[in-house]
Amino acid sequence: MLNEFKQFISRGNALDLAVGIIMGAAFTAIVNSLVKDVIMPPIGLATGGVDFSNLFVALNGNDYPSLKAAQDAGAPTINYGVFINAVINFLIVALVVFFLIRSFNHFMKKKESAPPAPAAPAQDIVLLTEIRDLLRKG
Repeated sequence: MLNEFKQFISRGNALDLAVGIIMGAAFTAIVNSLVKDVIMPPIGLATGGVDFSNLFVALNGNDYPSLKAAQDAGAPTINYGVFINAVINFLIVALVVFFLIRSFNHFMKKKESAPPAPAAPAQDIVLLTEIRDLLRKG
């Protein structure tokens, strides 16, 4: 079992997966900041200053000025604004990943479509060609 584990690790798949997870976590932080700090303010401005992260429904029937106030009071809430932000985050991540994969596939297609270099002829073919050329000369 230890040998199988060493083979699994040495193949590179585990290392590639680990790098992907680490990059994904870092990328998620960037996308969260993009959504929260760049995209949502203009959307909030366009919708009359609505802050999606502060949209909620208090299930106990009381009114609270903010989500934090409701949570501090211990009120059960449905935080649909946070859900809207999560959906926007997902859509942005999906769009960026789509463009990354699309550009990668485009790059790989160009690389594959380049004609391969002709293989060097075998030694016996070279020798026969030289003999033919000598016979032609006479």
